[in-house]
Amino acid sequence: MTAEGALAGLRVIELGQLIAGPFCGQLLGDMGADVIKVEPPGTGDPMRQWGRGANKLWWEVIGRNKRSVTANLRIPAGQELVRELVRDADVLIENFKPGTLEKWGLSPDKLLAINPRLIIARISGYGQTGPYSGRAGFGGIGEAMGGWRYIVGEPDRPPARMGVSIGDTLTATYACMGILAALQARTRTGKGQVIDAALYESVLQVMESLVSEADISGEVRERSGSILPGIAPSNVYPCSDGDLMIGANKDELFARLAQVMGQPELASDPRYATHVARGEHQAQLDDLIADWTRGFGVAELEALMVAASVPAGRVYRAPDLLNDPHIDARAAIVAVETGRWGPVKMQNCFPLLSGTPSRIRKAAPVIPGEDNAAVYAELLGMDPAQLASLKEAGAI
Repeated sequence: MTAEGALAGLRVIELGQLIAGPFCGQLLGDMGADVIKVEPPGTGDPMRQWGRGANKLWWEVIGRNKRSVTANLRIPAGQELVRELVRDADVLIENFKPGTLEKWGLSPDKLLAINPRLIIARISGYGQTGPYSGRAGFGGIGEAMGGWRYIVGEPDRPPARMGVSIGDTLTATYACMGILAALQARTRTGKGQVIDAALYESVLQVMESLVSEADISGEVRERSGSILPGIAPSNVYPCSDGDLMIGANKDELFARLAQVMGQPELASDPRYATHVARGEHQAQLDDLIADWTRGFGVAELEALMVAASVPAGRVYRAPDLLNDPHIDARAAIVAVETGRWGPVKMQNCFPLLSGTPSRIRKAAPVIPGEDNAAVYAELLGMDPAQLASLKEAGAI
């Protein structure tokens, strides 16, 4: 693990499992932090078994840039290992049900007594306080309570979901943001603090004006399929060999689109001349544009939009992402040599920093605890005999 990246020199103890906690750790690790992932002995993080088909590849992404140690947090000897690890750590991440750390004798108060500079990120379904705090919660539940699920899908069908775990990754990203803010605050105060990141509140944060609309006008957003009501034209339009997303909802953009369509008069038509008017006649306008786009192939129509400076993009599947020249030029997808699967292509680190670039420095650990000897010797000064004793006791 080389010392590079914006967070080089920062030590993170990751206690979380599944998605939200580990994705937060992945983000910090990508930016250069030394992330020490604490896994249950034997089984490890359940993410090691997650993925589609025969190849369980999710772990290769979410486990990258981490060192793996094992510690049985349900017994005193394993709990003591965590107490020792946090003495010189900067950040601890956990996403257990509220009260679990306290049950294990690892409450924030006790950890901060050991290391007052420690920043503790606590990720949970409903937060650490409030009447729902003791409930179990997954990302999908947070998406539902946060308002996301209700507005996703077709109007005549039940609420749908995205094909990714957006509730978990949003919360992980907000937790990461909180950690970075707390690190900055620590430079002034010298003290750590606790970050309380709830799944449902992370989703709520990206709900735009949904709550305010209901509060002031009584308007409740409903499912609207592929459109955002009142924002037109902005939709996926059919071509002879596929679909193309076109976003021309600003007045000047719509004028350019109308020109390309050979119908410049649409830009001055009272039904379409303004943002409000286009929103009121959205379905009619979408039908008109779709009738025109059907006469083109995707590549031809995309070229027309690019030439006219009208935002447009193809609707990519994974194979398209793997074969796009722009994605390749920016190295947004890279091949990582993994211990289990050989070279695996995955999304690169993001965002891009010019002075302290992030990098995938280490593939995901192949087995739980593969770094036990190195980490426990380096950080806690343990020798092989002590490690053997801990293993015999079931602590690692």
